[in-house]
Amino acid sequence: MAAGSRRRQRFVLGALLGLIPAASAWSAASCAQRVLEELGWRISAADIEAPMVQGGPVCERADLRQAQAAGDLRVQLPRQWSEAQRQAWLPTVFDDPATVCAYAFKLGAATRRATTALQDNEGFRFSALQLGWIGFGAGGAQAKGWERFRSFGRGYQPSEANSAALQTFYDGRVRAECGVGRQVAQLATQRELYGDAAFDRAFSAEELSIGTFLTLHETDSILLGRHAGEFLADGKATKTARRGRQAFVGAPGFIEHVFDRAYLDDINNQAENFVVVDVSDAAARALREHDGFAYYDRINRRIWSLAQRMPGPGPRRFERLLIERDPLWRREVPAAQQPLLKELDALLDDPFYQGFLIYVHPRGIRPIGYHIARLLDRNPRTPFAIELGLHNLHTTLYRRWIDAQLQQCAAAPVAPVTPPYSQAEQR
Repeated sequence: MAAGSRRRQRFVLGALLGLIPAASAWSAASCAQRVLEELGWRISAADIEAPMVQGGPVCERADLRQAQAAGDLRVQLPRQWSEAQRQAWLPTVFDDPATVCAYAFKLGAATRRATTALQDNEGFRFSALQLGWIGFGAGGAQAKGWERFRSFGRGYQPSEANSAALQTFYDGRVRAECGVGRQVAQLATQRELYGDAAFDRAFSAEELSIGTFLTLHETDSILLGRHAGEFLADGKATKTARRGRQAFVGAPGFIEHVFDRAYLDDINNQAENFVVVDVSDAAARALREHDGFAYYDRINRRIWSLAQRMPGPGPRRFERLLIERDPLWRREVPAAQQPLLKELDALLDDPFYQGFLIYVHPRGIRPIGYHIARLLDRNPRTPFAIELGLHNLHTTLYRRWIDAQLQQCAAAPVAPVTPPYSQAEQR
């Protein structure tokens, strides 16, 4: 049994046995049920001997409404069970993969709120020339709610409230490269998921460190440091593609040059660090069919090879031709190259390139195909490959969020919940 599951069971059992003060005992005993219902589970009673759990392929659904309409997220408990038996058993549902996918709906909504806020801040920029790895501008980091712990802007942590520090990236003037942009998007997602007050309580300042990726490994960072816990390593997204579209949302990744650095023309566009914002049903089916990103690395190589055979002027030529599909630029393509252009169009019309939406600082939220085409202009001498980064969204961060919800529920002065069993039977 996972450590998070054991903690949750001890929490509920402690309430039932009177180890938690009586004033909060009922809240604690019912909190597993409350949190599960808030995630979308429907709990009822039936004339059965053992619990029946119908999780369903929740990660393949577009949203919670679709999942519930399909009959997912249903639990039936034996009618003869006592309240103590019910509440002692319910925490085991937190370990069901369907619960993690139900949480992914909330995580996805939080990711979209966070990345939309970040892309809408015109003051959050990226420039090749800036003082330090992160530049906080006039007043320095301290005025923006951050304090430095590494030289040359390579490491910062919140100096006051966590939420106030993240707010700087929502509406302040800050400069950072796309790796920091990815870190900020990941942390801002947690802020949106928890809400400001709970976010400020849930994490220490060092857990929210930002800077170079190497710096994070030496801190208590919840992203890549000592408090990150259990990682999912799925670089080519083979396992993630099999789980479904919601398993991608919020995950970090990068688009990286394949050939040696000697083949780079624009060092500031040698890679694109991203956070996955949304995945269409068609994109998810394409990824499942092709078993993840490795297939698309080969398509990227084909796209690059075709582009090599289409020389022409213009700093944004392929972006205009393949993304904007500007009719004036497309008419300028010589007749001999028109078949190449047609093949490029067909490749980039694949649902993956169109429906796999990522946030990249400072480009905002765009389909991944946009970046593959844009990099043809920035670094035309190398193809690019796609990887998911290490992440703990569905392991450590999931368990911490569940525990935080249980604790918040137990502390709330609320009246007992009417068990849903009779409600289900009346439907």
